[in-house]
Amino acid sequence: MNYLDGLNPSQRAAVEQIEGPVMIVAGAGSGKTRVITYRVAHLIRKGVDPFNILVLTFTNKAAKEMRERIMKVVGSEAKNIWMGTFHSVFAKLLRVEATKIGYPSNFTIYDTDDSKSLIRTILKEKQLDDKLYNANFVYNRISSSKNNLISPAEYLQNEQIQAEDFSTGRGNLGEIYQIYAQRCFKAGAMDFDDLLFKTNVLLREHPEVLYKYQNKFKYLMVDEYQDTNFSQYLIVKKLAANNENICVVGDDAQSIYAFRGANIQNILNFEKDYPDLKVFKLEQNYRSTQNIVSVANSIIANNKNQLKKSVFSENEEGDKIKVSRAFSDNEEGKIVAEAIVQEQAQKGSKYHDFAILYRTNAQSRAMEEALRKLNVPYKIYGGLSFYQRKEIKDLIAYFRLTFNPNDEEALKRVINYPRRGIGDTTIERIMIAADQHNLTMWEVICDAPVYLDSRSSASVANFASLIQSFQVMTKTHSAYDTALHIAQHSTLLKDLYSDKSVEGLSRYENIQELLNGIKEFSEREDIEEKGLDIFMQDIALLTNDDNDKNPDADTVSLMTIHSAKGLEFDNVFVVGLEENLFPSQMSLSSRTDLEEERRLFYVAITRAGKKLMLSYATSRYRWGTLTSCEPSRFIEEIDARYLELDFKAQTKNTGSSLFDDERSAWQQKETFSKPKPSSIPKTSSILPKAHVPSEGFAPSDTSGLQMGMEVEHERFGFGKVIHLEGNKPDIKATIFFKDLGQKQLLLKFAKLKIIK
Repeated sequence: MNYLDGLNPSQRAAVEQIEGPVMIVAGAGSGKTRVITYRVAHLIRKGVDPFNILVLTFTNKAAKEMRERIMKVVGSEAKNIWMGTFHSVFAKLLRVEATKIGYPSNFTIYDTDDSKSLIRTILKEKQLDDKLYNANFVYNRISSSKNNLISPAEYLQNEQIQAEDFSTGRGNLGEIYQIYAQRCFKAGAMDFDDLLFKTNVLLREHPEVLYKYQNKFKYLMVDEYQDTNFSQYLIVKKLAANNENICVVGDDAQSIYAFRGANIQNILNFEKDYPDLKVFKLEQNYRSTQNIVSVANSIIANNKNQLKKSVFSENEEGDKIKVSRAFSDNEEGKIVAEAIVQEQAQKGSKYHDFAILYRTNAQSRAMEEALRKLNVPYKIYGGLSFYQRKEIKDLIAYFRLTFNPNDEEALKRVINYPRRGIGDTTIERIMIAADQHNLTMWEVICDAPVYLDSRSSASVANFASLIQSFQVMTKTHSAYDTALHIAQHSTLLKDLYSDKSVEGLSRYENIQELLNGIKEFSEREDIEEKGLDIFMQDIALLTNDDNDKNPDADTVSLMTIHSAKGLEFDNVFVVGLEENLFPSQMSLSSRTDLEEERRLFYVAITRAGKKLMLSYATSRYRWGTLTSCEPSRFIEEIDARYLELDFKAQTKNTGSSLFDDERSAWQQKETFSKPKPSSIPKTSSILPKAHVPSEGFAPSDTSGLQMGMEVEHERFGFGKVIHLEGNKPDIKATIFFKDLGQKQLLLKFAKLKIIK
């Protein structure tokens, strides 16, 4: 069979157009990889020498997959194509040409760790505050400058940049960048960003080299063009300037990497660079049901800055998109975990058919805990499980040490983190003294002046006092107050807060999320014991199976939406759809940022093949305070006819109740998922919000509480007591809440107001 026969008309037209500038706007699930593959194969079939074809991708995986597919059509000739990531292709080119710009051809390539290590050395030499000039922050600043083709000299001369640095108290950034660049050059080394930056320098300063590669690469193809930055854009533009046989493939609706320097304008303005451009739109989605495609379209239509296309699916209509409302993030985790177990039992699905997508890494905690409680195996894609993240292990090591100061592993982990002047030599002396005198390390630390010299014993004695003060704290304070005190007074929070890079922010959020989890535990109204030691037991039980991971095991995938790009799953859960979380709080001040967030939501939705579930919580702990959450504007933007609202409480037949009227009104809400064509309700009008306590709400004395009484709870809303058990002071009440169904509460902790 001819390889072109399996293509739809728009795919085939894009493949056959091999001359001149071409842009292929490929909607989600539209067979983009197939089109690139066949287009390259078609070029070769038409007599183009594979050595004259350059294909640029964003991941090695994509390049490998494409090459294998091309080989199936044209055979071993495919090996001769220049194909790979921007960095790998131009590293190869620089190996040949490096001497022209003063580098040896065997130059070293510094990875991120090498770069940061060099930055730390420079900071030390210059005696600069490494909190203010955090290595991650400085690295990202230099990286962003290179991606925008700003050299150290230009950086120092640019008034705007200088003013910005001085205003944040970091006036030395330009000098650090200059020294960093000089040191790399001296060492015959390039960092990742240099591979593109220096290619630009080479092509600008050596026209003969530019001419050579313009003639070599007669045909250029660029995948994921919406993710290119200025540096990548310029290289491609220069190389294609002679023949203009350039084909870019991408989807502006999936441009989500602005924080890495990606510039959506590259794809939006492509036509301005090439007026005789031919545009092909791949609009048929082969991945998702019609309903999922319709939801995605109704979302992205709200973006003003986009290339118009109308994605459609000829697949089955499929289920409506379920929207679940949870009372808290822990409950949201429980709803998702139960839905997975149920779907798996009913349909016989594999766990790998399910993915849970969230906006920030920290959100994985609630999901992980819920999955573990139901014994659902999972893996975190592109990252570590919550309790394996360094910052979490650090804080938990402080907790462990507080309850058991003889825990040597925990001790060694945090004795000098954050740095407090206890170096490796001192730690070795402590270990030797412990061994010689048959003591624990902690005993040596508590008696530091006896075993250590006066210089190091002062720092060690301060550390001992710190841990002892934490021990005192645990005796009288709740789990949350103790945990917060430890996070603050160990200076761990401060250390993380000072790192303003994307990674630093994520680590800080993770610590906040751990504290939020402890706060929620401290506030539980159904258990007696709520100390930090009890929380730690729970964690230990949960994390015990972390290391027991078979890479080939059948697992549910958990990941951030950024990590999910390019992947697909039958069943997708998008969680945490609340204002200030998704869209993120930082994106609400500008249209550009908000549109980027909306594209991120579009990417999340279009990962789903058969079923999509969206969820939000009406309350979440932030910084230890319970805050009410508004449903995300993105849910409100979805046409309500595609939605099924999953808000019915788990009703128990409790005879006649004060809620009968409300319940019948409530059940009518289901008609919203099957609206009359004439009047489609606005989604926002049917999304329940958090309960707002009645004016002057104050908990009542519940010692005389009886079955059948009506009550109000500060967070759960209005309810009716349906069962009481146990003896004073440990009476447990089972209460049916209108919006949530049944809950069990210990009366002595429960915040209830008796209505009648």
